[in-house]
Amino acid sequence: MEKRNPDNTSIKIYSTPWCGPCNMAKKFLSEKGYQFEEVDIEKNNISREEMASMTKGTTVPQILINNHPIGGFDDLIQLFETEPFK
Repeated sequence: MEKRNPDNTSIKIYSTPWCGPCNMAKKFLSEKGYQFEEVDIEKNNISREEMASMTKGTTVPQILINNHPIGGFDDLIQLFETEPFK
C-alpha cells in the first residue's frame, strides 16, 4: 500500500461545532500536518440519514480519507497507527 502523507491524502470531516471528538480529530490532523475539508452537518442541513448514506456512519465525526469512509475519531487514531501512515 502506498505511503500516506499530507500531499497525497484528501480528508473530509463531517462534524458539528459542539462535538468534542470532532475537535480532537481536527486538532490531531492539523498537528500531523494534514489539511481537511470540514462539513458542518448542522450549518449545511445534512440529516444523520443523509450523512450515513455518504459516510456509512450516523455519529459525528465521520471521516473520509481519499473518499473512503473510515469512521470516527477512534478509527482515525487507529488508522494512523498502521504502516501507510507511519
